[in-house]
Amino acid sequence: MRFLVLISLFAQLHANEPDGWPRWRGPFDTGVAKGDAPVEFSDTKNVAWKVKVPGRGFSSPVLWGDRIFITTAIAVAAIQAKPQGRGPGGGAGEGVEHKFVLQCLSRKDGHVIWERVAKSAVPHEGYHYRYGSFASNNPVTDGKRVYAFYGSRGVFVYDLDGKPLWQREFEPLKMRLGFGEGTAAVVHGDKLILNFDQQQNSHIQVFDAATGKPLWRAAREEESAWSAPLVVDYKGTKQLITSATTRVRSYDLETGKIIWQCGGLGPNVIPAPVVLGDVVYVMSGFRDPNLMAIRLDRTGDLTGTDAVLWQNKRGNSYTPSPVLHDGKLYFVSDNGMLSCLNAKTGEPYYQTRLPKPYNFKASLVAANGRLYLSTEEGDVLVVKMGEKFEVLATNTFPDESFISTPAIADGELYLRSETTLYCIRAH
Repeated sequence: MRFLVLISLFAQLHANEPDGWPRWRGPFDTGVAKGDAPVEFSDTKNVAWKVKVPGRGFSSPVLWGDRIFITTAIAVAAIQAKPQGRGPGGGAGEGVEHKFVLQCLSRKDGHVIWERVAKSAVPHEGYHYRYGSFASNNPVTDGKRVYAFYGSRGVFVYDLDGKPLWQREFEPLKMRLGFGEGTAAVVHGDKLILNFDQQQNSHIQVFDAATGKPLWRAAREEESAWSAPLVVDYKGTKQLITSATTRVRSYDLETGKIIWQCGGLGPNVIPAPVVLGDVVYVMSGFRDPNLMAIRLDRTGDLTGTDAVLWQNKRGNSYTPSPVLHDGKLYFVSDNGMLSCLNAKTGEPYYQTRLPKPYNFKASLVAANGRLYLSTEEGDVLVVKMGEKFEVLATNTFPDESFISTPAIADGELYLRSETTLYCIRAH
């Protein structure tokens, strides 16, 4: 009897553990997966399957059970390769009708289980011709529903078998220099959180995840940013943390009331926040780069106070989000400097250039003590986690470029290139 009771308690303890790779930064919001992942692979080695993904999309796959969910946008006419007159590369795809598509694929062999066209529309504004798409906002699943978020086009919610449940459309966003949209959707418990930082009318909205009923909306004095919100359950209060240029803010998830806020980041904030204990880590890497470690147990305006435990201005990520594991914070600059910092003190264990002059837009992920770094040049580096820098493997995909962030679950690594989704599985 005692043995059965222990089994029951163990089952209850683990019943609420996240499964698969259900959201943008993985099951723990740290970029770290459960279990293991292959170390050595290529476009021909340890590839369980690969499938072409129609259209263009830089969102990452999300995984639940035996299914993969992935979004894309399919143009119905040719798109100008490199637009002119919208700053450095913005405005691609503007004025061209697209189909906004959610695909559900089998993890076993990659076949399409079902596909839904959420909407057909002519976008009012384009994206960065190299690094943007109309399907860059990451979807999310809670194991009951999948939420396909297309920014200005809306959010479209389905059950896991593709039955439409509810949808909401939004006013068109105005992004900096026509660089495009791309903030991930977030689900926490019974709430769906969508952030809309743009050049005008920035705001955050929270909905009932089951019905789409609006719960609250808060205006934000911010310009364009792409950082995904993060929910932290801290001492009985769920703090909804948003990382942005004017202020990093913590909202009470239930009411929308600001708990604390803190200035200090530069513009164009993209990396997602991560939390360890009672500290949140936020980062910007464009002009005036900064990385701040901020205490969660304060209220009010924390700018310039001792609530900011430490800061780092060297080697910060502009685009990729960091990995947090075992008291260490790992991040990579867009031009290939990898850093490992002591999360408690901010002191670097190392900040080093990678073996080749790589470029990065995909975020770091990790599994079983190893970091996975997907490059624009088509290499996927595997680096040993710890206080000393060591490359374990360099895995080459000669004809690919990785902008999307990988996903890991059950020993499998999923890589989305600009054209293809790979399932990497050790044999």
